[in-house]
Amino acid sequence: MSVTRRIKAASERTEDFIERMGGRLVRFFHLLGLFVIGATIFWSAVTFYIGLIAAGHATLHDILLLFIYIELGAMVGIYFHTEQLPVEFLLYIAITVITRTLVSFENLTEMRVVVATLSVLVLSVAAFLLRWGAHRFSASDAGAAKHTDLPR
Repeated sequence: MSVTRRIKAASERTEDFIERMGGRLVRFFHLLGLFVIGATIFWSAVTFYIGLIAAGHATLHDILLLFIYIELGAMVGIYFHTEQLPVEFLLYIAITVITRTLVSFENLTEMRVVVATLSVLVLSVAAFLLRWGAHRFSASDAGAAKHTDLPR
């Protein structure tokens, strides 16, 4: 084997090693980031819940915030397992956040109530269309996703 071939083979082996290590480092960072986000959501939810217990009562506003924590946790869990961001969960979180705003409607002007209500309607239609599209096109397209992040 000539020196040129040896150098080329060593270069290819080094490049393959670097690509494998780079992939592993990216995967590690990805998992670490998901763990940090999940732990932060859990910590925030527990801290909030302890505050509710100390207050001795919970309002509808508080309960909706707990739903937001659940949806965020579910979204991280799904992303952890599938490495796909469940867009439907983001829409549900946005709907819940706007609904929390609407619960305290006495602090809102009439126009803001209308805009928030229309926003919930638009987001609901978007969630419906995403689910409908996933159901309709996953069965007919061979390359489409075999599942959605929502139960059937």
